[in-house]
Amino acid sequence: MDIQSIIKNLHPLEIKVLLKYGQNDELSSEKLQKELGYKEGHANQAFSWLGGKNLLSVTSRTPHTFYEITDLGRDYAKNGTPDERIIEFVKANGAKTLPEIAAGTGLEQKDVGSGFGQLSKDGVLKMNAEKKAEYTGAEIPARIKIARELFVRASGTENGQIDAATLSDEEKSVIGAFAKKRGAADSPFKIIERETVLYKLSEHFKEVVSALKNAGITGNEIGELTPKMLASGEWKNGTFRGYNISIPPARIIPGRTNPYVQFLEHVKDKLCSLGFQEYDGPLVETEFWNGDALFMPQFHAARDIHDVYRIKNPTHAKEIEEPWLTNVANTHKNGGNTGSRGWNYDFDHEFTRRLVLRSQGTVLSAHQLHKAEIPGKYFGIARCFRYDKVDATHLSDFYQTEGIIAGEDVNLRTLLGMLEMFAREVAGATEVKYVPGYFPFTEPSVEVHIKHPVLGWFELGGAGIFRPEVTKAQGIDVPVLAWGMGIDRMALMALGLNDLRELFSENIEEVRLRKAKF
Repeated sequence: MDIQSIIKNLHPLEIKVLLKYGQNDELSSEKLQKELGYKEGHANQAFSWLGGKNLLSVTSRTPHTFYEITDLGRDYAKNGTPDERIIEFVKANGAKTLPEIAAGTGLEQKDVGSGFGQLSKDGVLKMNAEKKAEYTGAEIPARIKIARELFVRASGTENGQIDAATLSDEEKSVIGAFAKKRGAADSPFKIIERETVLYKLSEHFKEVVSALKNAGITGNEIGELTPKMLASGEWKNGTFRGYNISIPPARIIPGRTNPYVQFLEHVKDKLCSLGFQEYDGPLVETEFWNGDALFMPQFHAARDIHDVYRIKNPTHAKEIEEPWLTNVANTHKNGGNTGSRGWNYDFDHEFTRRLVLRSQGTVLSAHQLHKAEIPGKYFGIARCFRYDKVDATHLSDFYQTEGIIAGEDVNLRTLLGMLEMFAREVAGATEVKYVPGYFPFTEPSVEVHIKHPVLGWFELGGAGIFRPEVTKAQGIDVPVLAWGMGIDRMALMALGLNDLRELFSENIEEVRLRKAKF
């Protein structure tokens, strides 16, 4: 046993206990609070630390139960219990219905109902032929008198508690009917269970005490200089507590932005620097904006329940804005004024109002079209929800970055150049390729693919030029480039990850080590 090492690591809370008490003294938290002026937490800390150094051991543990009065109980102590109030009201006012008793006493209907039920069993009240409660003249039950005494007794104590050990069996039975362990709002007493732990110093403590006295350590050494000490000069007459400089300092963990959030902000900054304006929209959308306004037929496979999450309540929006509803409906039916033949089916005005979780970011572009300036560039970052099997490159909810460029002079070449810029500058891809694609709302359409060093080639997103059926229905008569890309997948490249699930990891230590490549 290295005494000097123990002494160096003793806290003043421990030192005072060692110097104050002997091996035959029985120690408790209450004893230290009373005799050493410790707070309960300080006493428990001292016991824990001394026990860890084998200088102290537990001799006994005794459980205790206390009943602590609540605000409701104090109300009972002041104004009477529900049973007392019901009896007094009926005695003073004659037979009354239960609702009349509730109104007259200020009690809840349920309290009056349960109170009358018990009092009728006691023979104190009864229901007469007119369905009114009346007093029978019987003696008031002993439980009511005992309850009154218990509420007054508890409210008169400093901490509002009654020790269960001081109660008779009859009192325990009465108070038990009013008490709940978790102290619910409707409980006049809450049950508190505590344990009294007694300790004794071990035989080794004598050697430590002897060493403390030889070193002149009292436990009153100055551990912290305060402005008051410096001003008064008090520190000059004191001794200072030693410090073990070999103990590693506490770890300081400053707050920082999540790397994925940093990446999202980086994407926004990049687009804003290119002259794009940001737009946004709600997570819950109508089928109209989520698909109909994008010229997706209402019978399209992607709009099946297995690909879109429906809202349970409410199920439908009240209305769709005009004239966009009429314009889009006509475009679906026969092409409207777009020069198209449309989809040739009867547009379902009930279906179009159905509410769903946004399944694609392009819904933001649909919303923006009729408000867009010409020429104009817009983008949004949208959280989308779509049924999918979760794996390294798919999640059931994901982020997309969407955008449109509207103007007389934009074309497919403009679009491809912008997509490559995105893939290389934002996602950090070194290899990019385009694949012909199909989307109901764009023509021509392309898919952009990038190569991940581990996952290989995967689709980053889709793009194209909006069809006239989309733009003309919203009053736009110039070419509009549109793209929608999985920003989560771009983040894999930028953050050096191999699995989308790592973006939302619960391992904070792992997240702290990530550094974005931008």
